[in-house]
Amino acid sequence: QVQLAESGGGSVQPGGSLNISCTPSGDVEGPYCMGWFRQAPGKKRQGIAAVYRNGNTNYAEFVEGRFTVSQDNVDKTLRLQMNKLSPEDTGMYYCAADAAICVVSITARSLSTKARFTGWGQGIQVTVSS
Repeated sequence: QVQLAESGGGSVQPGGSLNISCTPSGDVEGPYCMGWFRQAPGKKRQGIAAVYRNGNTNYAEFVEGRFTVSQDNVDKTLRLQMNKLSPEDTGMYYCAADAAICVVSITARSLSTKARFTGWGQGIQVTVSS
């Protein structure tokens, strides 16, 4: 098992930037990949970005070019730099770890509807408003 702890987030005006992080503990070197999901009130969970074990990344189309996902090689902390934020980016952002993230797109329906992940963070609020 791996435990995930998110940090960062907060409120920002449209066009602004935020950075959120996810620090794993426990089975840090386990056979899984890590990614970010978000959920807005009344909306379904969306996959946003993932980092694969070879360092490659995968983004949802609606964040491509605005968000950057990265992972520390030493402590495996996952980060998401979010730029050019809009009100549509408002929601709870969750960090996840699972082997399934390694083999399908982060936007795959199988991930957005997956009931359980090997690791799932407590979520962190991101609010974009003027």
